[in-house]
Amino acid sequence: MLLIKNKSHYLMLAPFFILFFLFFLYPIGYGFYTSFLKWDGITEPAFIGLRNYQIVLQGKSTLKAYSNLLTYVFITVPLCILTAFILALVVQHIGKRAGNVLKSIYFLPAVIPTYLAASIWRWILASDIGLLNSLLSKLGFSQINFLTDPKVMIFSLIIVDVWCSAGFNMLILLAGLNDIPDQYYDAAKVDGANKFQEIIHITIPQLFPSLFFVITYGFISALQVFEVPWILTSSSYMEYGGIKNGLLFPVMDMLGKGFGSLKFGQSAAYGIVLTIMILIFTAAQFILRRKLKK
Repeated sequence: MLLIKNKSHYLMLAPFFILFFLFFLYPIGYGFYTSFLKWDGITEPAFIGLRNYQIVLQGKSTLKAYSNLLTYVFITVPLCILTAFILALVVQHIGKRAGNVLKSIYFLPAVIPTYLAASIWRWILASDIGLLNSLLSKLGFSQINFLTDPKVMIFSLIIVDVWCSAGFNMLILLAGLNDIPDQYYDAAKVDGANKFQEIIHITIPQLFPSLFFVITYGFISALQVFEVPWILTSSSYMEYGGIKNGLLFPVMDMLGKGFGSLKFGQSAAYGIVLTIMILIFTAAQFILRRKLKK
């Protein structure tokens, strides 16, 4: 009876739920189903149970991809947030006109398409004709193989990622900073607190909701890193990850197994494993947040 009474309301909601099912729930369900199959996209798929998961979890490329990913995540996320926090403090404490100019400059990398930003940095970091190596040569330093030395490649990626992401995070943190009541700082000054003490005891605690958002968003984005390392290493579905897989990451390996090696079952299993990892990281952050609020 209730369904009939509110039929018009349900009809208005129907397009959303239809699209949500077709383009979100169905692909996830079909991907999970495919992860149990041996399928090259051409011949008839064959059910092989958990074999794809076993191959993926024991593969050398998987270990290298996740090793690179963990190194990248636990350096780039804190560094990006710290950079954004410092930029937000700088913008807040200078004049309004200068602050608006700096805000626009800092945010500019966030609006540049990722493929364009990565292409620009690939030219900047190139070994022979790169802008950075040309500058180092003029200053008397030896060239650095930013994109071909496995020991350096991941740090080059971190530089690019911080440059691309810091502006967006800065805006989020700046909005949080502007919401902190001035009386807190006035009371701190009366008590004789210096700027550092104000940041530690007032700014950071009051900014916690904004910090939690950028940390959670940063981890989810970093765990899915793909476009920038793909372009920096001039990757294709057949060859990806750069020299000695120095910039190999799970999403790249997943696409390579699927569209390069035509092992769509393994590719789907790879995606399910990565999804579970992202859910674990996200759930851990929410659990930690609840404990910190108590």
